[in-house]
Amino acid sequence: MASSSGREALTRGARIAGVVSCLPRQALDNASFAAGFGDKAVEDVVKLIGVQSRRRAAPGDTTRDLCRDAGARLLAGLGWTPESVDAIVFVSQTPDYRLPATACALQAELGVSPACIAFDVNLGCSGYPYGLWLAMTMVQGGAARRVLLAVGDTISRIVDPQDRATALLFGDAGTVTAIEAGGPADAAHFILGTDGRGAANLIVPQGAFRAPVPGGDARLDGRKLDTLYMDGGEIFNFTLRAVPPLVARSFEHADAPMESYDAFLFHQANLFMLKHLAKKARLPLEKTPMNIDRYGNTSSASIPLLMTTDLAQALRSAPRKLAMFGFGVGYSWASASLTAGPLQVCETIQR
Repeated sequence: MASSSGREALTRGARIAGVVSCLPRQALDNASFAAGFGDKAVEDVVKLIGVQSRRRAAPGDTTRDLCRDAGARLLAGLGWTPESVDAIVFVSQTPDYRLPATACALQAELGVSPACIAFDVNLGCSGYPYGLWLAMTMVQGGAARRVLLAVGDTISRIVDPQDRATALLFGDAGTVTAIEAGGPADAAHFILGTDGRGAANLIVPQGAFRAPVPGGDARLDGRKLDTLYMDGGEIFNFTLRAVPPLVARSFEHADAPMESYDAFLFHQANLFMLKHLAKKARLPLEKTPMNIDRYGNTSSASIPLLMTTDLAQALRSAPRKLAMFGFGVGYSWASASLTAGPLQVCETIQR
């Protein structure tokens, strides 16, 4: 069913068994940027984005490395044998190569049987709810009983270090979520939407197969075209248009009042935006965890990273009703409403 906020979907018979996030060990605080941008410029940006520290992948490490370590830890914690995994879905905008798919490399490195479904999905900020929908649909349809959903980005690899708007904002992280077959009571409600008219407002213009048109976008003049360009004002306007209706429609689609939820998990875009969204949607801040101050905007990894940092103890101890909202690059947005827990594994590791 379609609505103004996106297309509605429902899955049954699939549940989250565990989540592991893997963070790079290197943490950069704001003082690390003062020499390049100046104290005042850093202070001005931080007032809006709220990032005090962010993680940077070590030289030579990629999103695949972070997800591989998270996946190995998750399999061990759950007691799953690699041969019992039926599918691997890798959701990222920073894969190892244009081809082959990074999911294929993860299948081999984790020791999963060749009788495995494995593919990549090119999504960023909305990627986790989209990935959950894909994985749970696979389980519901009988194609798989156990799925590893690897979601993450190493955005530092495509950020221009001279661009304070992006260099200060983004952090790196990789996550893996285990999805398994459950019972009829395991239901998840999703809303999924797209508006590609905003594609040029958050983009790496060069590096694939479409060459930028000379003079086609004056905003790109003088920029490194193989790095991330972000029109912060347009992204903010899109978010204010799309996300509050998405939140309201998600509760309606799940037929669940706001008060019935234990936590509202937003993609960690920037702190000012998150607080504004929570206020506009009338969500209690005590149920809206935020970790962007500690880890930056980790793109597709931000929602599962919230689960393994701010909600880890709660998710390990009892069932929790969660609403998740991803939004941004594409433009693309998605929500998921489901119950998770008690999870056998829910933790954050470092590489």
